[in-house]
Amino acid sequence: MKVFDRVRNASKLTKVGWLIIYCTDIIVLFALFGFIDLYARWEAGVPWPFVATGAVLVVVFIVLALRPFGIAVRGGLRPTAILAITGGIAVLGSAFGLVWLLPTWLGLLAAFVRKRTAVLVSVASIVAAALWTGWLAGYVVLALLPVLLVLTAISVGGVWANLALWRLAKEAYDGEEALARLAVSEERLRFARDLNDLLGQSLADVAARTEHAERTLGRDAEAAAAEMFEVRDLARRSLREVRTVVQNYRATDLDEVLASVRAVLEAADVRCTVRADTGSLPPETRTLLATVVREGATNVLKHSKAERCTITIENGVLEMSNDGVSGPVGEHAPIGLAGLAQRVRAAGGTLQAEPVPGGRYLLRAAVPA
Repeated sequence: MKVFDRVRNASKLTKVGWLIIYCTDIIVLFALFGFIDLYARWEAGVPWPFVATGAVLVVVFIVLALRPFGIAVRGGLRPTAILAITGGIAVLGSAFGLVWLLPTWLGLLAAFVRKRTAVLVSVASIVAAALWTGWLAGYVVLALLPVLLVLTAISVGGVWANLALWRLAKEAYDGEEALARLAVSEERLRFARDLNDLLGQSLADVAARTEHAERTLGRDAEAAAAEMFEVRDLARRSLREVRTVVQNYRATDLDEVLASVRAVLEAADVRCTVRADTGSLPPETRTLLATVVREGATNVLKHSKAERCTITIENGVLEMSNDGVSGPVGEHAPIGLAGLAQRVRAAGGTLQAEPVPGGRYLLRAAVPA
């Protein structure tokens, strides 16, 4: 269950990394030809201890070969010990004509060395192994050499291609994060500009009127008092304007939130149906319902195993249900909704979140429309 939750909650980049690693590990299958070779030798009369030892070495090689590319994707240090052990097994196998481990090992090595080095080592190793095996076992070198070269090209080329694909995926992911941070920064700058434009002139007027009142206080107290009343009224107007700007800044577009939540849920393999009549809702109600929808979607993703989710909005009543409830009927709403319920009640509405018969969980918010 923990493994399933880990897979389900993993980021898209992590899932792409897993896919690339598992696809690259296919090159380990080339080493399985070693078992076929050993079985053929056993059938040809080679003593079983030799065959058993070779089989154990192939198993050790395969187990260790599953780790290096994952380390390369995660950006870890070169696993020198693993490469040395697997390389030693590949060389030892080649010395006895068991050359099928070599292409896989060269693919592992290609993930941690320069391309020129990988090419030179691959060509030299394959030619030497083919010549040695041809002399040792009587194989036809012209037939063995192309096979090893093709397997090595697939192994090394596959590793390079998947590493390049991983770099592109990381760049795309980092680009999305950079765009998100840029959008937040631009919004903060816009808010700062609005406050500066709003408060700059108002504060300058307050300072000027206060200074004028200070100068006239000694010779005309009534004029100074009138000036200070003007300063008070100006400060109050500025405060109302600031509150209006902050309220508009915090306002959330309900339609955009519904579209975003639907996309996020469907990306998490939750089929989402939205039926919303939002055109007649006032701005305050739209903002409040948008907050409820986002909180409900968060609970669906974090606290349920939902496969379907339905969101309906009609006459200021939001109902958001899913089929991922696992607790008994009557279980209390999550703590995260407590503060949101207070906000809804403060606006004159009600909020309920509880399991309902039929194995569903219902989040219902009714606010003045």
